[in-house]
Parts: sequence; C-alpha cells; structure tokens
Amino acid sequence: MSPGKQSNISSFFQPSQSTSGGKKRALCPIDLTSEASDKDGTPPPTKRLKSTSEGSNSAGAPPATTVIGPVLQKFGYSAGDTTRAPRTAAQQARHEACKKKLLLDNSTFLPNSVTLEQESATLDRANLADPADATKDSDSEGEGSDDPFEKFQEMVYASKGRKGNTKGKTSTAPQKRTKKAVEIGPSGKVYTPLELQVRQLKADNPGTVLMIEVGYKFKFFGDDAKVADKELGMVSFQDRNFLVASIPTHRGEVHLKKLLAQGYRVGIVNQIETAALKKVGDNKAGPFERKLTKQYTAATYVDDLNSVDELERYTPPPFMCLVEQPKPNDPLKVSISVISICPTTGDVIWDEFDDTVMRIELETRLAHIQPSEILLPREGLSPQTSKMLTDFSGRSATGNKIRNEYFQRPMTYTTAFAQVSDFFTDKTKFGAASESFRSGKLMAEITDFPKGPLVALAHAIKHLSTFGIADAFLETRFFSRFASRAHMLLAANTLTNLEIYRNETDHSTSGSLIEILDKTKTRFGARLLRNWVGRPLIDKRLLCERVDAVGEIITSESPKLHTLRYTLKGLPDLAKGLSRIQYGQCTPQELAVLLPAFNKIATAFDQENFTSTEDVGFESSLLNEIVFALPKIKGPIQSIIKEINLAKAKEGAMESLWTDFEKFPEISDLDLALQTIEVELTHELKSIRKQLRIPSLQWSTWGTDEYLVEVKKKDAQTIPDEWNLHSTTKFYRRYYTPNVRAKIAEKGQLQERLQAVAAAAFKSFLEVIAAKHYNVLREAVNRLAVADCLLSLAQVALQENYVKPEFVDDDVLEIEEGRHPMVEVLRSDPYIPNSVQMGAGSPRSKIITGPNMGGKSSCVRMIALIVIMAQIGSYVPAASVRMKLIDSVLTRMGASDDIVRGRSTFMVEMSETSEILATASKDSLVILDELGRGTSTFDGMAIADAVLRHLVEEKQCKSLFITHYPMVATDLEKTFPDDLQNLHMSYQSDTRIDGRRSITFLYELTSGLAPESFGIECGRLAGLPEKLLEVATERSDQMRREVTARVKRNK
Repeated sequence: MSPGKQSNISSFFQPSQSTSGGKKRALCPIDLTSEASDKDGTPPPTKRLKSTSEGSNSAGAPPATTVIGPVLQKFGYSAGDTTRAPRTAAQQARHEACKKKLLLDNSTFLPNSVTLEQESATLDRANLADPADATKDSDSEGEGSDDPFEKFQEMVYASKGRKGNTKGKTSTAPQKRTKKAVEIGPSGKVYTPLELQVRQLKADNPGTVLMIEVGYKFKFFGDDAKVADKELGMVSFQDRNFLVASIPTHRGEVHLKKLLAQGYRVGIVNQIETAALKKVGDNKAGPFERKLTKQYTAATYVDDLNSVDELERYTPPPFMCLVEQPKPNDPLKVSISVISICPTTGDVIWDEFDDTVMRIELETRLAHIQPSEILLPREGLSPQTSKMLTDFSGRSATGNKIRNEYFQRPMTYTTAFAQVSDFFTDKTKFGAASESFRSGKLMAEITDFPKGPLVALAHAIKHLSTFGIADAFLETRFFSRFASRAHMLLAANTLTNLEIYRNETDHSTSGSLIEILDKTKTRFGARLLRNWVGRPLIDKRLLCERVDAVGEIITSESPKLHTLRYTLKGLPDLAKGLSRIQYGQCTPQELAVLLPAFNKIATAFDQENFTSTEDVGFESSLLNEIVFALPKIKGPIQSIIKEINLAKAKEGAMESLWTDFEKFPEISDLDLALQTIEVELTHELKSIRKQLRIPSLQWSTWGTDEYLVEVKKKDAQTIPDEWNLHSTTKFYRRYYTPNVRAKIAEKGQLQERLQAVAAAAFKSFLEVIAAKHYNVLREAVNRLAVADCLLSLAQVALQENYVKPEFVDDDVLEIEEGRHPMVEVLRSDPYIPNSVQMGAGSPRSKIITGPNMGGKSSCVRMIALIVIMAQIGSYVPAASVRMKLIDSVLTRMGASDDIVRGRSTFMVEMSETSEILATASKDSLVILDELGRGTSTFDGMAIADAVLRHLVEEKQCKSLFITHYPMVATDLEKTFPDDLQNLHMSYQSDTRIDGRRSITFLYELTSGLAPESFGIECGRLAGLPEKLLEVATERSDQMRREVTARVKRNK
C-alpha cells in the first residue's frame, strides 16, 4: 500500500488534535463489536489503555486517557471509564457475528493452509461458478439493518471507492451472499463447473462415447478417455476429478470414424454459444453452454461426398431391426421379421419368413444385407437366433465391428401401427418427403404390411429418430421385399462356396465373381450391380430385356451410347449426395460438386428432342427408358444453379452464396452492418494518424488479433493513457484504442450472427431442393445406375470366348466348353474347358468321381457360376449355353464346424443338406460335394445314397453329386439309368519300377466311373514322409483284398 493511501486511511483513526507532541502515542485497542442499546441508553464500554513505555506501570504515572477518533465518535463512542462492562446476551451474539464477518471477509486473518472454503472462493473469483450465485443476497439479515458494523463496512468500501478509483470507475460495497455448497470429487478436489457439466452430460447419455468441445479441442472424460487411449492411441491423464484425453477439433472427423468402425456409439457435444455472444449474454461468468448436437453409429453416419475413408465400394453400412415370434405349432421354428435401411442411399428392404432351428434363412439375409448395426429385443429372442446373431456380430465384411442395440420388448401391433401412422401422416414432414409420401401411396403400402414387419418398422423409426435420420423412410419411392418372385435368392453358404462376393482365402473381393463382372464407373452403379449379382433374375421377360440391352450395346454404333459412356465418367456418388441433401447435411462445397454433375447429365442429350421413349431410337426398351429420363432434370437443376454462386459455394462462403440478395434480407442487412464497421475503422485509422502524427500508419495484425496500432518504443510516449497495451517486442509496442476494441467486439457479434443466419438460409434451401426436386433427381440416378451396370456387363461380354446364353422352355442345361470365370483370369496357364448336358435326353443328375486334386469341385463350381452369370444378364465363358431358367442354386461344399453355435463339422453338413432338401424344387440346381465324409464309412455311404435317391425320385431336380464312394455311384446308376449318370475327372496313372504310382491330372470331365481316388498319391504331393506312404500303401492293398474276399464269399 502506498504511503499516501496509508495516511489517508489512518486519518480516520487520528484525534483532531495531537495530545503528545513528538511522543509515541500509546496503543489503544478498540472494540468494534460492541454497541450500546438505543433503548436503555447505556454508553459503550471504554477500553483500558496498554502503555508500551517502560514507566507505564509506575505508581506515580498519571492515568492514561482513551483516544477516540472521528469514526468511533460517529458510532457513539466517547472517552470515559476504561473498565469493561459485562456484555448482555444480545451484545455477545452480535459480537460473535461481527467477529465471524471480520474473519470471513478479510483473508489476512486466515491461516496459510488452503481450506475447502478458500478453494471454493478461489473458483468463484475465477468466474468458474454460476454467476447467479455470485450476486445472491444473504437471507440471514433483514433489509435496512442498523447494525453499526454494517454501516462501518459500507463506509470503508465507499472510502476505497473514492480513494482508489483513478479512472472514473465506480465501486460499490459487495453484496452479501450465502456460502455456496461445494461437492468434492473422487480426487479430493472440488468439482469445477465444467466437470459438473461433463458429469451431467455423461449421466444423460449412458453407453455413448462423448467428444466434448472445449476450446480448440475435443476432450474425452472418464471411461471415454480410456476408450480414446485404447482405440485412438491418445494418451490419457488425470486432471482433477476425471481421466482426460484430447484431440484437436480439426481431426475430430478422422477419430470419429475410427471409433464408429470399432462399433462405438459416439456423441458430439458442441459449445452452442460463442465467445463474442457470451460477452453480451447472461452467462458472462459461467462456463460455455454445451449440448449434445449429434449422435452417430456406423450405420447412421453418412460420410462426406467422395470421402477418401470410404473403402467399401458396394455396401454402405445398413441398419437392420429384427423381431421374432415363435410358431405355436412347432417350438423349434420361428417367424422372423426384419426391416433394413441404408441411410446413405435411402433404400428400404423388409421381409418376413419362417425359419428352422438352424436359422438358415436368417443367415442368408444377414449375408446379403451385411448390416453394420442390428436393433434387437432384450426379451423374446430365442437362444438359436441369439447364437446366430452372436456369431454374425463379430466383424462385418469390411473388418469393422458390428454393433447391437437393444430395446426391452417388442411393441404390440396396435401401438406400433399408431406410431407408424403418426410418422407417415405428419404434415410437418411434407417438405422432406418423396412423391409416394405426399400422394399417400407409401402409407397405403404400410397399411398392408404384415404385423411383424410393421412392429420392426416402428422400432426402427423410434431408434433412428434419436439420430435425426428417421426421415430416410420418407424418401423411398416404395419399400421392396427382400425375396421376390422375380429373383433367385442365393443362400449364405452358396455365396461363400461359389465366392460370389469375396474369396475364401483373405475374404477380399479379389478373385470373386463380383470383381470379374464389375466394370462400373460410379459408386451407385457398383451398388446396383452387387444387387444384381446376389439376386439373379428368374423372370424370363426381364432377363431377356437385360441381355438384349447388353447385346445392343456391343453391336450398336449409335452416338447416344458414346454420350452415355461420357456422361458416366467422373460422376460423384449422386445417391449419397441426394441423401445428404435430404438430411440437411450437405455442405456448400458438396453442392458445388453435385450441381455441375447433375447439369452434365441434364445437358448430355441437349440436341435431342424426345417426346416419347420410342423417339430415342434403340431397339432395347431398357436403353430407351434410360436416355429418355435424363433430360427431365434439366429444368430443376438449372433453376437451382441460377439461385447460387457456384464459385462462392466451392469456397464454402454461405454468406455470399446467393445471386438474389433480396431472397434472404437479414443476410444483406448484416453484411451492410459489417461494411459500415469497416468504414468506421478506416475513419478511426485516419484519426489515429493525425493524433500520433504518423501519416503512413497502417493497421497491424498479430496472430488472430487485428486492427492493432503498432508504434516504435521511442514514440510510445505519445500514446494516450486510456489505450490498452496488447503486446511488445524489442522495438515495437502494439495497442488497442477503446473505440477499436468496441468496434471489434461489435464486428465479432455481427459475424457470428451472420454465420448463423447464413447457415439457416442454406439449410432451408436444401429443404426446398428435397421437397421439389428429389423425386426427379433420384429417378435419373436410378436410371444411370442401370446404364452403368449394362455397360459393365457389355464390357465383360467383349472378353475373348464369351457368348450370349440362350434361354429356352425345354427342361435342359447344356454347356459346351465352359470355363471357370475366375480361375482362367487368375491363372496364367490355360483353363481346360468342359462340357455337360443335363436334361433333354441326358440324365438330369450326375455323379462325379475322380482322383483328389483332379478338378471335381472346380468343374461343378464352373457349371453353377455360368448359370448365375447367365441369369444376371451377362455373357458367359463358354462356346455355347442353352438353358431353362433355374429358380435356385443350392450348394453343400467343403468342411467346417461352427463352434459358436455348438455345431460339429458333420452337424453343419447335415443341417445344410436338410435345408437343401426342404428348399429344392424341380427347377433347382443342387450341388453336393462329398456328402457323408464327416462320419463313419458305412454311415456316410448310407446317407449319401439316401439323399441322392431322394433328389432323383422326389425332387427330380438337376443335381451334381461329388463322391468318393464308388459303390454308391455304381448302385444308383444301375437303379436309375435314365435319370443318373456317372462322370469322372480323367487322369493318367503310371507305375514306376519301385512300385510308386505317378498321376497326371487331365482335368477333363469324362463319362464313366473312377475306381480309385488316389489319396496316397495326393499325400505324396503334399510332402508326407515316404516311409509313412509305404506303410499306407501296404495297408490299402490289404484292406482292398479283404473287402474283395468278403464280397466273393457273400455272393
């Protein structure tokens, strides 16, 4: 404290006249806590003086006089008797109260150790506490109290205000406040307001990993920090009461995707008020207000357009909801209802089916849809279904974890129907709905839904509403059923055995059928082709249209086809772009990509004038419909483009995006206000130049701080006192003027307001696009996807020795010189073609024998793949193919167990065989590879014989049966000479001098039976020890002789 201030304050306690000139004044303790009662008129007690002089206690010393200053005189104190009068009870209570206030309000009297009360007061002074608490008055005292201590306290604070206010600031006595209750955290420290805010957010969102925006970082707290440490490699550390990990905000999207890929549900908590708006709001002293703004899972996250992180080309992660009902007559069978939606594309698929104890039908649908998230009931799910879902929910096809979400129990049908009806009749959704929604067709179809799928739909809508994407159900033209009469449904084991989507080695698409057929140019085309491959056509009219379109693309020289190919090149994922527009997630930069792409499509056939599909000029009606649909989007797209500045959209400048400034007048007003501030700052600079006499002075920028006045240190003497020093260097000082600070604050508030208004305007613009133009734009995308698939199949057909299949009504499957489509591409040596005829005078069933490694499995896979390719609409690798449409391809190949579901290798084999026998029809193609090998020889032979007899006699389907049981093959051919034929893979066997046999595989399918399987020779190729093989050869010869002898005896 300065001497001047000390003398001023001390003057309150000095007597009006000095009583001892030059001598040291005796100390006089003064009791400020006593007060005379106004009623009894008792004078305040006086204090006895304590003398500090050595002779103060001498008998001859005169009695000391009490010195009373003007402050005490004001409050009724006077010089008098120094003896203390006893205090009354009221006076003692008042004394203790004043004493408590003195100790509480002056930290000088407190001990040095930090107490919890001090820590709480420190947090309050740091503006971390609720500002409302800082101004609360104490209720313990009544208003207008006449306590002299309160008057004294007010006067002291008023005196401080008068003495210390050198800049014209006013100071008032602090208002009394109640002591805020503090809560101690697990670390022993008081919870800060931010920590209390975090704790409440975590309590409101259990099971969600929260990324909480704090300044320029996203922070993870508590268990979420452990997740960030484990999955993201971020170092976590203890910070007061929480374990904390953090990432920069600009890397938030990257780490978000990593967490979603590991199956987590992630919530984004943003600061919903900015610093500039906080300064002028009611929350000046409190923490930033934060709120959960977004919530994601892998299925509900729609990635940015053309994101480099999107590695899966064919299957954007779909969401599936499943409910189950037991069959009353059979406890082992259930009725399962599923509904699946892909938020990225808006495609909705539903199905209801009965399933057996092995849940083969459920497995098939899971294999096709490949959901990344499944919504299930906690109650009412059978153990068999739970085991199937547990087995499936390990990893998805992309290697990501599959997430399971749960609801307690399925709704009743009445409740579900009411919820779905409310959703699809909500008038507020008309702006974001498809034409089917607005016309009522969608609601009409929902009304006809079976009970199970409708309950699943209600739960799906309720769940997706929490993520803000339930409106994906509104954008569909119609709901499609998973299994339809127009398509063949390939079972899960067929997809695996034939390597339709991915190979069995590393489970990638390399070497799969989809890789052979996929020559598409766009992502939406690739997704449609995957759908075609997994669901071959069984409707002859649709199939012929597709095949004829591919044939015309190959032979036609029309320039329209060249235009169509050019149009497809370089297109972004338009289906995803439309979905992002639908959800309001599209950015200006993405819109600047989508609109030129759509304009390219709209103007591709500008020189043509089509009035009907026939005017297009192709022979294929499919091609005519594609080309005719594209010019329809020209009007909508060009009307949208006229409203925005594409150059500004590429820059992401929402504020200057519009060509018509009157469309959003508030944006224009805010922009004008900002320009006004810029002009005022320019005038302020001119004024500063004159004031400092520096004509060349310019505004300086330091970091993110603008409009600084930078002067040399030698010139800083001319700076006015009211200017605020910003920073200093060795040679310069930078200042803010009061006027500039006010203008900068106003400018920041206007900029933030402008950003909010511009964002709202852009979102409303997206809603208009979705409401008015979504239907026609999505129709054009769908047509382009079909064109992309047809052009891809045409490119496949141009490969060497690919032919157009012939579809006939006769019951026949005839393949001449067929080749395996994947093997001939992967191997450098030529593939040996094979021919087969089933039906039309030839037996419909074939038993195939031959040596191990002789090519039996490859041959039957070739036949099945050619059938599937033909019914996709593709040309096939063969000299010729003539066939009647196959309604299903059913396979049982390989050997594998299923430990998770408690099934042995042989149990898996029998379960799949049972499903085949139940599903097969007269028009099916059945492939059984070495049935019965998982058990004893005689049991295996018996089962193989019985199954093949059933297929020949009962099902009368086309069958390919691979076996190493020659006795079974011989007996069945004798029993069914017209319906069953023995074939074998040819080979050459030579015996060397030392008795070893060498086998040469010819890989040709030949009529007749192979007497041996040559297992020992296969073991030699595998590198088994020669001594072991010699023993095996001896035992084989011995057992063969014994069996032959037994047969002779039995005859």
